[in-house]
Amino acid sequence: MLCEYAYVRRLGIVTDTEHPAVDAARDQALAMLEERSGPFADAAAWSAWHGDAAWPAPRLPRPTSAAQRVAPAGG
Repeated sequence: MLCEYAYVRRLGIVTDTEHPAVDAARDQALAMLEERSGPFADAAAWSAWHGDAAWPAPRLPRPTSAAQRVAPAGG
């Protein structure tokens, strides 16, 4: 995960202005996981959850710039 994040930072997809908010959101999500709070409070409910079979498969958006078309190293 950190490698991918560093990659999008280098590409400018996550800017210096956006980085503190991303950093804070990561810390908040990790805290909720450790505390088993928020949406992670009921592990039994999550382990039983299944998506609706009628939902379409997710698709990645098409790249819109040359920078987004560059493949990550090793991937």
